[in-house]
Amino acid sequence: MPSPGSHTADRITLARLPSGVPIETTVHTYKGRDAGPTLYVQAAQHGREVNGCEVLRRLHDRIDPTELRGKLVVVPVADPLTFDHVSYTTPEVLDSVNPNMNRVWPGDPEGTLHSRMAARLWAYAGEADAIVDLHTGGPTMLTHVVFMEGDDDSRALAEAFGTDVLLGEEAGDEAGEEWGQRNFAGKLRVAATQEGIPSITPELAYNKWLVEEAIEIGLRGMENVLADLDMLDRSVEENGKKILARNHLGRVQAETSGLFRAHPDRELGEPLRAGDPLGTLYDPATYEVLQEAEADREGILYAIAREATVTAGDSLGNVALVREK
Repeated sequence: MPSPGSHTADRITLARLPSGVPIETTVHTYKGRDAGPTLYVQAAQHGREVNGCEVLRRLHDRIDPTELRGKLVVVPVADPLTFDHVSYTTPEVLDSVNPNMNRVWPGDPEGTLHSRMAARLWAYAGEADAIVDLHTGGPTMLTHVVFMEGDDDSRALAEAFGTDVLLGEEAGDEAGEEWGQRNFAGKLRVAATQEGIPSITPELAYNKWLVEEAIEIGLRGMENVLADLDMLDRSVEENGKKILARNHLGRVQAETSGLFRAHPDRELGEPLRAGDPLGTLYDPATYEVLQEAEADREGILYAIAREATVTAGDSLGNVALVREK
C-alpha cells in the first residue's frame, strides 16, 4: 500500500562555534504518497538573500504530501551565520579561509566552519535527483536562473523554473581564468552538476527586502520544477520570457575608483549593442571623467551598478549574450 504522505521538520547541527554553541538549522522533509524523485531545495546560503526563505514558507503552505510523489527536502536557512549577520559572507574571525559558503561544496567534515556546514547539508543534497539553490540578487540585478552550460538536464530544470533570462554558465577549462580565480568550482550548483545531479541557481531580484513580485516568480518556479519532475499533478505554468543567454561572467569593470552615475536611460532586461553607454565614472573631488563605461558586447543588460561609490575592479554592468539554442 502506498504511504499517505508526511511532513517532518528536523533540527540539525551543522557545526559548532568555539564556545561549543551549536550552529543549527531546520530540514523539512515532505514524503509523498508514492515513489518518485528526490528534490533538494535550499535558501539563504547568503544570509541577506531572504526572498527564497519566503518562497519556501509559501510553498510549505501549498504542499500537501498526500498529493506529492517522491520526496522534497527543504532547508530554508542554509547558512544561519550569515543570516544572523544579514550578510553575504561570514565574519572573518569565524572562517577567514572560506568566508563564502558557496565556494566550498561539497564540503569537508574536517575542514573550516563553512566546509563542515556544507558537508552536513551535502548529506541531503548529494542524495537528491535534482537541486534548486535559491539566491537573491540586489535591486540592480534582473531576475534570472543560472545553469551549467552544456548540461541538458540542468538546462531543462532551468526552463521549467522560468524567469525572463536563463543563463548558461561555462565552467572549468571552458570558462577562462577568472572562473578559477573566483573559486566557482565550489558552488553548490557546480559541484552537484559535476556529480551528475541536475542543479540550478535562481537569482530572484532584491536582497534584504521581501518583494512580492520576486517571491511570486520564485514560488511559481518551484511549483513548475515539481510539476516538471512529475512530483505534482499539474502543468508547468508560464513564468517569464525564458530568453536563453550565456556568459555569466561577462561584465564591464571599473578601471579605477570614483563615483559612478548610471546612464539614466538604462533599464534591466533591455537589449544592448556593443558600445552602448552604461554610465560615467568620475573623480568626486576634481570632477574629472575617469571612464565612460560602455557595453562590451551585444546582449541583454541583466545588472547595472546603482550604488555610486565604486572601487577599481567593481562591476559596473553585466551583459549576457543571447543565443538561439
